[in-house]
Amino acid sequence: MWGGIIVGLLCFGPQLGFFYTIFGLSAAALWAVLAFWLGMYVMTQHLVRACLGVKAALWLAPVLWTGFEFFRSEVYFLRFSWLSAGYAFAEGPNLSLIYWPGVYGVGFLLMASGVWLSTLSRMQGLGVTAGWFALLALFCNVSLLSPIAGAGNRKPVRVAAVQIEHKHYLEVLEALKLLRANRPEAEVLVLSELAFDGIVPVQVRKWCEKEKVYLVAGGKDPVSKDGTVFYNSVFVVGPDGKVLHKQAKTIPIQLMADGLPAPEQTLWDSPWGRLGFCICYDKSFTSVTDKLVRLGAQAIIVPTADEIEWGAYEHRLHARIAPVRAAEHHLPVLRVASSGISQLIELDGRITTTAPFPGDLAMLSGTLRLGETGRIPPDRWLGRLCAWMSWIILLLIAVIAYRQRKQTSTPTVSS
Repeated sequence: MWGGIIVGLLCFGPQLGFFYTIFGLSAAALWAVLAFWLGMYVMTQHLVRACLGVKAALWLAPVLWTGFEFFRSEVYFLRFSWLSAGYAFAEGPNLSLIYWPGVYGVGFLLMASGVWLSTLSRMQGLGVTAGWFALLALFCNVSLLSPIAGAGNRKPVRVAAVQIEHKHYLEVLEALKLLRANRPEAEVLVLSELAFDGIVPVQVRKWCEKEKVYLVAGGKDPVSKDGTVFYNSVFVVGPDGKVLHKQAKTIPIQLMADGLPAPEQTLWDSPWGRLGFCICYDKSFTSVTDKLVRLGAQAIIVPTADEIEWGAYEHRLHARIAPVRAAEHHLPVLRVASSGISQLIELDGRITTTAPFPGDLAMLSGTLRLGETGRIPPDRWLGRLCAWMSWIILLLIAVIAYRQRKQTSTPTVSS
């Protein structure tokens, strides 16, 4: 277990160095929590081999890997999914293939491939491994698929967004005016998470009514009178200046003042189709986007507040999530970040337009093509099944070990 934890720290620590900027010295505890789950996998795999034999350990390796990866990513309180194995392919030209296994299914298949390679002889293993790495290199660098064209009746909506962070609402309004002047064809304007420090101000709503434009913007929906208790929400303002829809953040960031969790998820029945919203961290969890798919979402908009001080690497790492969600759900996604990296993503995971980091007042525009409702990949039930099996296996091994120890410690009576 300690060996797995050490490897985990060497993997997670450098990748998540920006945790120190956000949480200070507490970042070390968070790195250790993530490393713990790799240690749990290594320990359980070792115990299975010791108690049940090599063949059982080989057969159960993909199950245990997927079980602990899914549990630490999606289930318990400090869940964190960014460094799951499937996200390694987020920038590849064949990302649309993730539609079939899902992000956790990719991890299952990779571990199953490793198990298969380990059953070969040394010479066979060397040859097959070399061929496997060549195929992976080809898969990650050469497009083997033609882009998925928009099948069926896909309704286009012209969208435009501007990146803006920590500005007074009058400065935000000026940025919207500049965006409108530069992208007059846009039907829906989008701002990031927490673009406003409260609900959308009256002046902004009146401007929307004057310009006859829809606005999607993040803000705070207060619960208490002093505003200290709130929902981190996204608001949809219509051309009549009224708030047509709002959605709170489903999974606020742990250990941060990120508002109350949303009591429910709903869709906006827009003039172009049904639009779902998840706010920033929400899209890191399949449970949030899966619910939008079940509700019948035809596209997803993701207002995001990645702080500029968190650095370029955090923004690059976070930007890997949205293309994977688009590809595995087969839904277009518009992600608007406060300081980059904003993305307009097709339903096969291709990024058609992007805005950079750092990018104060950088603009993004294009066409969000609403298609049919998405689908949920099979790794969701696979991940849950593997998680249950992993804990059951660990419990059974503990019982076996206890009985063996009890038998060993019981003195035998000679006749």
